[in-house]
Amino acid sequence: MIDKITYLIITLFFTSFIITAQTQQPTKVYLERADVQSADEDIAKDRLVFTGNVVFRHDSSFMYCDSAYFLQDVNSLEAFSGVRMEQGDTLFVFGDYLYYDGNTKIAQLRHNVRMESVQSDTSIVTLFTDSLNYDRTNDIGYYFEGGMIIDEENELTSVYGQYSPGTKLAIFNDDVELENPKFTLTSDTLHYNTETKIATILGPSVIISDSSTVYSSRGWYDTDNNTSLLLDRSQVLSGDRILIGDSISYDRDNGFGEAFGNVFMQDTLQKIEMTGRYGYYNEKEEFAFATDSARCIEYSQGDTIFIHADTFQLFTVDSTARELKAFHHVRFYRTDVQGVCDSMQYNTKDSVLCMYDDPILWNEQYQLFGDTIMIYMKDSTVDYVHVIQYAFAIEELDTASYNQLKGNDLKAYFEGKELRVIDISGNAESIYYPLEDDGTIIGLNQMQSSYARISLKDNKISELKFWPSVEGTLTPIPDLKPDQKLLKGYYWFDYLRPLDKDDIFRDASIKKEDKPQRSNRFNFLP
Repeated sequence: MIDKITYLIITLFFTSFIITAQTQQPTKVYLERADVQSADEDIAKDRLVFTGNVVFRHDSSFMYCDSAYFLQDVNSLEAFSGVRMEQGDTLFVFGDYLYYDGNTKIAQLRHNVRMESVQSDTSIVTLFTDSLNYDRTNDIGYYFEGGMIIDEENELTSVYGQYSPGTKLAIFNDDVELENPKFTLTSDTLHYNTETKIATILGPSVIISDSSTVYSSRGWYDTDNNTSLLLDRSQVLSGDRILIGDSISYDRDNGFGEAFGNVFMQDTLQKIEMTGRYGYYNEKEEFAFATDSARCIEYSQGDTIFIHADTFQLFTVDSTARELKAFHHVRFYRTDVQGVCDSMQYNTKDSVLCMYDDPILWNEQYQLFGDTIMIYMKDSTVDYVHVIQYAFAIEELDTASYNQLKGNDLKAYFEGKELRVIDISGNAESIYYPLEDDGTIIGLNQMQSSYARISLKDNKISELKFWPSVEGTLTPIPDLKPDQKLLKGYYWFDYLRPLDKDDIFRDASIKKEDKPQRSNRFNFLP
């Protein structure tokens, strides 16, 4: 039922119409015909009683009934049984009872009321209710105890409703439901244009179809074309996917949702979230896109990875797997690994993360970089990392001392969240600082060979192996020259490293002097 405030607003609204009508000079209601006429002396001497094929006229409106009371002094009438009002050839109202006031031009119809508004040769809008008031001056019919409006496409019901045949606008309040063959819309407040078939959402609403569910409190829905514009943080749910935005343009037939401002997209099955200032999702192609301050959160592996990039694309590989692509200024953070690159790709099926174009990866005090980096996940942790071409691994001992290892190809194996083994294939070189038991640096060990392996325990080098043949020197610290401390191609990119999940948004670029210079030849130290 209508609350008191709504009822007061409605009363004041229509009272203003009545006052406006009363300021105009009223015209008389005329009896056009009746089979029998008599006076009702028991009730009122000024009340005339008519029975049989009764017809009244007021201006251009005609009223028909089986019997009626005609109150000439107050310019009004009461009609009983078989009541019908006709206004031109476009508006017809039926009911069991009618009270009509010729001064205010307001008709009150009760019981089995039906209003038919002819919009065209093929389009008729019908209103059903048990109590209807029709204001002829403002051309508005309204019900307040439940009603239904039907056109050729939709059926709308509510506790309170009003319809204007002239403007084709219907207004609904309280327990509103719009039934369409393709969807159902429930709402608190809804406007509907019977000509354009556009429903305007003005209160909390839910739109349910076989392919999606929409939540919105403001916007519009074109029921003819199945398109909509949804505002105020509306949501579109399609299967395992969620799309939220400050505003959403949604095409249900094509399964396309485009979101603007504070966009949130989530795949609850694959446990991936994307945010940005702009995004869209294609239900049929199962493709999502996000850009402008974009972020992706992937939490399927237990340890959540937070990624920032200029643009994200999310593809469906098969029914159970997704492929994520990130483009330009990629930065990501996970508690065990952090990285930066220009572009990245992640496949949920094989749990492989690929980094391209100046990729850099950090774990604890270790830094890896090269031409391409592949990160292989297993059981929620990093299994191993493959650095393809121009591979370089660095361990920071202190701000002046760095263990270094480089070669054509590098694989770093993890156990839990700790680095355990590093394998180098092709043109292996290293700079290594051996330590005393108390941690004192003995000197600098420089070695070269075709292959190398470093084994670590408790984040310290436990074994260093080169094969098949080794060239190397050990230089004591006092004899060490500055140019011996770094391998060619060494860069320490700690200033780029993401420090936490929010630091991924920091604008950080490789310094011009630190831009790696690629070469197919490794220059060995003398």
